[in-house]
Parts: sequence; structure tokens; C-alpha cells
Amino acid sequence: MNATLPTAEALRAALAGLLDGLPPRQAAQAVERLIANYRGATPTDAPVLRDRSDVAAYAAYRMPATFEAVRAALEALADTVPAWVPGSHVDVGGGTGAAVWAAEAVWPEEVRTEEVPTEAARADGPGDADGPGETGAAGAGSGREGGRTTTVLDWAEPALALGRELAAASGARAVRAAEWRRTRIGTALKLPESDLVTVSYVLKELTERDRAVLVEETARAAQAVVIVEPGTPDGYLRIIEARDRLIAAGLRIAAPCPHGGACPIERGTDWCHFAARVSRSSLHRQVKGGSLPYEDEKFSYVAAVRFGTPPLPGRTDDAARADRARVVRKPQIRKGQVLLDLCTEDDGLRRETVTKRHGPLYRAARDTEWGDTWPPPHTPGPAADPSTDPSTGPGAGPATGPAAGSEA
Repeated sequence: MNATLPTAEALRAALAGLLDGLPPRQAAQAVERLIANYRGATPTDAPVLRDRSDVAAYAAYRMPATFEAVRAALEALADTVPAWVPGSHVDVGGGTGAAVWAAEAVWPEEVRTEEVPTEAARADGPGDADGPGETGAAGAGSGREGGRTTTVLDWAEPALALGRELAAASGARAVRAAEWRRTRIGTALKLPESDLVTVSYVLKELTERDRAVLVEETARAAQAVVIVEPGTPDGYLRIIEARDRLIAAGLRIAAPCPHGGACPIERGTDWCHFAARVSRSSLHRQVKGGSLPYEDEKFSYVAAVRFGTPPLPGRTDDAARADRARVVRKPQIRKGQVLLDLCTEDDGLRRETVTKRHGPLYRAARDTEWGDTWPPPHTPGPAADPSTDPSTGPGAGPATGPAAGSEA
């Protein structure tokens, strides 16, 4: 699910000077406190990021990983609706703006289409965060002339200030021109209408009531909603709760689920999550410790849309529709075969074995990654009588235990 992106490189460059002048001990203490907050079980109604040192430590510790996780979720949405390009974007609880950079990585302005069904933002921006916006979001891919409008809402002014500083170093107009607004994320929040609303790593910080209201408000305001949480059992449960609310509000699930029914994973036995590989700079390693040049960020997410989702590109027949699936564990590559654990549209969880006799499909399976759709677009359909592992079988869940769904 990862790719080398100029936007990612630009973000790393912008982050490189953050800790200049900040004593290493102060940065380390801020990181330790942040880790305790993010891993704790108590929601807070106050900003986690309190001052500049907190924000700088957060950006070095978390922003690269948040960027990659959100980018992967947005890319999954883009793969499902490839003709759709958001003309306006509201990021709720966006902090230092990782989702803003991720949206630019997925929908860079040079690929923006000329299809503009409606005006997606007022001349002064995409609406007022303290009241309903006046944007027209009736058409997918709508946006005002001049490119995507972006608004970041957060309650921590130090995070917003650093987000502005980082954005100023971007070469992308949509990132540089983003509007950063201090806003309380709670039951009184009213979002401006927007093509895309993102909520990443925010639900854990809210009370149960605030979470419910926020998800319902995103469903009201957006043409497409993407919510990302940590890839933990608790994070998965928050995503499932949000998914249910989005469906109840009339949205269609675009990713990762290939269906709008109940999650086939038995709760308490496993959880749906994915992994994004994060390149670690020397600064990143300094703050987080460790020597590896990369790490894997585990995350859970849901993407839902108010408009229809077409069949996967290159596969428009009825059989292809029935075969729509998502790879929910790291593929197991063995001699002459690849084992894929799939969440399917009609058969729940299923393990499929792809062998050399499947020809092009086998070659595609060897390149398939955890979190990808299956089969890939523009590949021949599955060969007849694909093998099914009797240890799992149709409708059975992935292997359980601490390492379920994780890379070895």
C-alpha cells in the first residue's frame, strides 16, 4: 500500500528542522508523555498537545506514520472511485496537517480534472467551522476554480501554528493555502459542507457521546468520509462503531470492506487492520529510538461515500462484482503458490490459494500486498476452482492470536 511520493519527501524535508534548538531531553520527555496519552484508555476533552515542544516532538514522533496511514486509506478510496477527485477537504482534529499532505499525495493538483459540477467553496474558503457552510457538495469532484480548498480544524493552537509553518514549506498550492482554524471538537461542532472530510487518530481522544456526534456530523457534511484509528483491537471497535453510523446515515462503504454488511470478523478473536511502511529519517530515529530505517504503522480505517461506487476498473462483468475482495492479512508466499486471506463481498472471510497454473493471476498475487483489492484491476478473472484452505474455509476468520493480521 506504500509508494515513494514527492509529497512524502517534501514532508520529511519540512520536518527535518523541527527539533533544532530543542534540548534532546525535553523532546524525549514530550514523546514519552505523548506515548502515554495515546496508549492510555482515558479520553480527554482538552488538547493533548500543549506547547511548541509538545508539537515538535509529536510531529517528529507521529506525523510521518500518520501521513502514511491516512495516505493509504485515501488511496484505497481513490482506487475504488478512480474518476472522483475532491475539490474541497475538511480535516477534523487535523493537528499539524498530516491528512492535508496525504490528500495532496493521493490527488496532486496536476491531475485535477476540469469537471466542476458545482461551486464547492465560497470565495473566502470552504465555510465557517462554527456554523453550517454554504458550500455546494452535490457533485462528486466539485471544487472552486483554482484547485482544492482545504480547512484544518483542531483545538490545539500550537499544533495549528506548526501546521501552518510546515505547510508554508510545501510546493503544493492546496497545502500552502490551507486554512487552519482553532475549533472545539465536540457536540457543538458544525462542519462546512465539503467533498472530503477526514478524521484521523481523533476518536480515541473523545468521549463516547462526542464520537457519535462527530461521525454523524461528518456524514451530514461530506460527500466522502475517511476515518483512521490505531490498528489495535480498541481502534478497530471505534472504526466499526463509526462504520455503523455512516451506513445508518445513508453512506456507502467504499473501503476497506467490499460490502456494506456486518463485519465477518468475530469480535474478540481478531480485528481488521492494515500496515503502512514508514521511512524513518535520522531525526525520527533520534526521537523514537531504534536503528532500523523503517517501521510499520498499523491502522484501521473506514471510507464511505454518499455517491455510488462503480465496479473495479477493468472488471465490469457480474462475476467480477461477486469476486470483489480485500486482502486482510499479509499474503503468504510459498513455493509455487500464494495464500491470500480475503474479505469478500458475498462469502465473508475466505482463504484463496493462487498457484502457478493460474498464470497472470499468480504473478499478480506475488505482487499483492496486505490491504490491496483482489483481484487487481485489469487482470484476468480467477481461474476455475480456486483452492480453499480447509483450515479456514468460506466464512471462517483469519488465524487468531496476538500476531493475527500482523507481519512476522
